[in-house]
Amino acid sequence: MKYIVLFLVSLSSFAQQPMKETEIRSFQEGVQKLATQTETLTASFQQLRHSKYLAKAAESSGSLSFQKPGSVLWKYTAPAAYSVLFRDNKMYVQGRRKDVNKRLEKLNALVRGSVTGDMFDAPEFSFSYEKSGRKILVRMVTREAALKRYIREIELTFEDFAVSQVIMREPSDDYTQIVLKNRVVNGRLQAGTFDL
Repeated sequence: MKYIVLFLVSLSSFAQQPMKETEIRSFQEGVQKLATQTETLTASFQQLRHSKYLAKAAESSGSLSFQKPGSVLWKYTAPAAYSVLFRDNKMYVQGRRKDVNKRLEKLNALVRGSVTGDMFDAPEFSFSYEKSGRKILVRMVTREAALKRYIREIELTFEDFAVSQVIMREPSDDYTQIVLKNRVVNGRLQAGTFDL
């Protein structure tokens, strides 16, 4: 019995704890400080699409490139090669301008906002903050009626003031999970990275 109690106590130490106001302010300041120092960002990503209609998650992968003031390129390499570019508030797929899908538009805004530091005052969401060790979970619950049709909530996991995972939950409980790895801040981008 003693070992079961010790095991349960050790498990509870890994649980997420709500953050205090002072911790939230300190965290937001850390994100904004990193943002002011970030001109470019590259990372690899793995995207998992979870749906009740799929026996297992649909997996995609590729690379992400960001450059201030707001160019974001998602370059998919698997299972098929294609690119999605956000620039000047427009979306381009394989170089052709497209209408912006609400989920992609919010994902782009979150990536841009997490790198520029201006994501915490989005009026269309209510925010809550939890911590678990060095990780911070920011939960954004949709308040805007039009957006609720597409996104119920967004969970952002931060490590060292940088986003490492995004989960976008839909009203149907389907969700998309994106894990960012191999981040390089202020690295040199290839010439023409954001050319169409």
